[in-house]
Amino acid sequence: MNIFISGGCKNGKSMRAQELARDVSIEQSVPLYYIATMIPADDEDRLRIKRHLQARDGWGFETVEQPLDLCGLLDKPGVDPKGAFLLDSVTALLSNEMFRYDGTYDKDAGKRVADDLVRFAESTGNSVFVSDYIYSDARIFDDYTENYRRSLAYCDRALAKVCPSVIETSFGNFKELKLGRA
Repeated sequence: MNIFISGGCKNGKSMRAQELARDVSIEQSVPLYYIATMIPADDEDRLRIKRHLQARDGWGFETVEQPLDLCGLLDKPGVDPKGAFLLDSVTALLSNEMFRYDGTYDKDAGKRVADDLVRFAESTGNSVFVSDYIYSDARIFDDYTENYRRSLAYCDRALAKVCPSVIETSFGNFKELKLGRA
């Protein structure tokens, strides 16, 4: 079953997502994949990645680096599309696609990423998607940031439609908004 988890930073989303993906992998006896989307830009990012690797250690995840072109993962040798997948995070994936490493900006990346996320969810059927809830701030940002926030909200809505289970986290508390799990 596809599961979507959204919430603020440092609220336990990643750990809960790991538990859910692991449970699916065990229940269905399928491989367990962690889709790493972050392209580290500084020491803080590298430390965050190190903490996430340590948190997953011993869980049975095979880490697959896929910072761009999510559906390209389905064609990688050794990746079983019927496995259990944890994508962490939609936020980083969209950022990578919209603000390219070479300095280019793709203002239309949100639609493409949303379409890829839906296609990936439909192709796998056992994916847990993690996203950051960053679009409720009343402040108005520059055009680039506003487009990114709108695009992330668009991606999140697309996932909420296709995922039978939608979970929101706030202050470490999890609330199922769309009940799909038994």
